[in-house]
Amino acid sequence: MSLQSSSMPQERFLRIATNLIYKSFLEASRDEAKKLFRDIEEGKRMPLVRVQMEDDSEVRFDVTLDNSLYDGRLNFTGFRNSLTVLVKNLHDTLENDEQALKVFRDNDNPNNMMFGVLGITEEEGRVNVLALGADTSPNAEAAIHLQLMFLDKDQFRQQAESNSDESVG
Repeated sequence: MSLQSSSMPQERFLRIATNLIYKSFLEASRDEAKKLFRDIEEGKRMPLVRVQMEDDSEVRFDVTLDNSLYDGRLNFTGFRNSLTVLVKNLHDTLENDEQALKVFRDNDNPNNMMFGVLGITEEEGRVNVLALGADTSPNAEAAIHLQLMFLDKDQFRQQAESNSDESVG
């Protein structure tokens, strides 16, 4: 399935993705969520669930984690804290201001996207930024790849500093 070829609005897709992430990591038992975390932390692409679409097709949702830019040593508690903030921010955006939702697409592959809602956390003076991306490219497995990724926090600090410099004067 490709979102490009489907009629599903990206807000609806994001709502489904957010709910799947919530159920898999935050609503699931601690043991189940921790096992899934360990698998994706090791770089594995893990299946979450199969979803029946409106056209009766079935799509599998997978998840991965890129923690290469995480500041510190990532453990399950830190991951879950970051994910809780991200899911809350995604939910709040979808409920209160869908118009504010920004979606960034890869120029080379428009089926590869990142949602412009972030989960920013600070622990022991270390700031981390978690984002959700998705690859909806058609493939033989009929899978949608949800990508949890920690981003470079310094790019947001530089942007915030340049925005405050512009407003002064």
